[in-house]
Amino acid sequence: MQQSRHSWHYYSEPLPHICQGLKHRLCYHPRGKTIGGSGAINGMIYVEGHRKDFDDWLAAGNTKWGWADVKRYYEKAVRPVGNATHPKGYVVLTEDYTGAKTMIDTAIFNATAELGLPRLGKLYNGIEVGTMYLPITIKDGRRMSTGKVHLAKVSGRPNLHVIKNAHVRKIHFDRAGTIATKVTFVLRGMYELSAKVRKEVVLSAGTIDSPKLLLLSGVGPHKHLKALRIPVVRDLEIGTNLCDHVITTLFFRLPNKTLIAPSQLRALDGIYDYLIHNRGNLRGNPSGTTSFVNTKGDSAVPDLQLHYTLYRRENIDHFRSHLSRRDDKIVARLSKHFKDAHLISFMLILAKPRSVGKLRLRSADYLDPPRMYSNYLDDPEDVATLLRGIRFLERLERTKTMRALNATLIHIPCDECDGYKYRTDAYWRCYIKYMGEGGFHHTSTVKMGPKSDRDACVDPRLLLYGVKNVRVADASIMPDVPRSNTNAPTIMIGERAADFIKEDWKECDERVEPK
Repeated sequence: MQQSRHSWHYYSEPLPHICQGLKHRLCYHPRGKTIGGSGAINGMIYVEGHRKDFDDWLAAGNTKWGWADVKRYYEKAVRPVGNATHPKGYVVLTEDYTGAKTMIDTAIFNATAELGLPRLGKLYNGIEVGTMYLPITIKDGRRMSTGKVHLAKVSGRPNLHVIKNAHVRKIHFDRAGTIATKVTFVLRGMYELSAKVRKEVVLSAGTIDSPKLLLLSGVGPHKHLKALRIPVVRDLEIGTNLCDHVITTLFFRLPNKTLIAPSQLRALDGIYDYLIHNRGNLRGNPSGTTSFVNTKGDSAVPDLQLHYTLYRRENIDHFRSHLSRRDDKIVARLSKHFKDAHLISFMLILAKPRSVGKLRLRSADYLDPPRMYSNYLDDPEDVATLLRGIRFLERLERTKTMRALNATLIHIPCDECDGYKYRTDAYWRCYIKYMGEGGFHHTSTVKMGPKSDRDACVDPRLLLYGVKNVRVADASIMPDVPRSNTNAPTIMIGERAADFIKEDWKECDERVEPK
């Protein structure tokens, strides 16, 4: 779905020390351009984050956003509700990996155990250090995004109207700038229409497009808006606190003879079996094998997440499609190994980056993509953590389990990096320059915080500061990026926003009801 008409194609401003192995040498940021948003094109992993993430939010002044507060909303999100007569949406998860477990999954559990990582079971108490199968939003081989399991579930109700192929251009405010009055959008790129606001606007356009729309509407840093001749409605630090995980990927080569139980069907046969009979390999559940690691070994709070993917040699086309955004030379050099081996990718995800970027408008034209100054790896400690993660993989290579499989790290030829001695810190820094990229987990551009926080844009009930009836409910409100994939935390925010809306308007209706 990346680089298709179903996604927005955003790129960071040039960063010479990262993303150099991608096409155009720019960090790519696809966002979902479909019902369900980025949840409709993501990796489907559902992991809540570490309890410390939310306790830190609480300590920063975000009332009732500690782990004890959010935990019940995670549990609520996955609890089956409704019936055939009164359907309601909830998250559909797969946690049974019986059909997905492979020799490699077992090897990963065993190898990481040799390095001191315990095997973790199902956790709803905040992730700890260890290796586990993560729940995935999938059922019978079909993805279960919120667009499908929440919105589509109630599509027949009379008070829900979904307008497709509509691009929101602006939120309008009254003269005082305290109340949103209407929302203007362009339908099919031709017709400009407006919807009047009766109660409130809920903005859920994501970490990139929510701040973009607010800036276009005159809500944002005064100096930036004035430079673009956009009338200032509210002077807030919209777009100032851009956070994201950083990823660098290493590959292990696995000789063909070490793998048992190869796929019995050709790729085309598997597709036919799935589409016609809803069975076969494609109906099976993908493995969510992941390790959470503290690279310093001094804490149960992870600073790195490792995600593993096996690419069988018969699925070389699948491998190439996954690496479609990478430079063709890198893909070709890796593909040569499929002649006599399988590949395992080890995705190192920086769990708590210190580097913070910002988002600004390119122009006052709503069709122009924003400028993203990602500032990845701007803080030296972020690079240091990734280097410790790479050393962890080198130790993994030396475990008895991986040596028994003859699994070895792949050296990818690179003119610049090969100027350094292989596997030195200088070499790996160069490697990160080419194989590093953004994590697609953007957060915090409409930061939640107390009024005393100069960067805060919304209060702990997600209402825009200074405006009575605009609420933001997406990953942009997170004070910082959690130590996990952002899918589950974003859904949790949606559940919380639903309760805030019900509570606030119930109180309002009770106040105006005649005695």
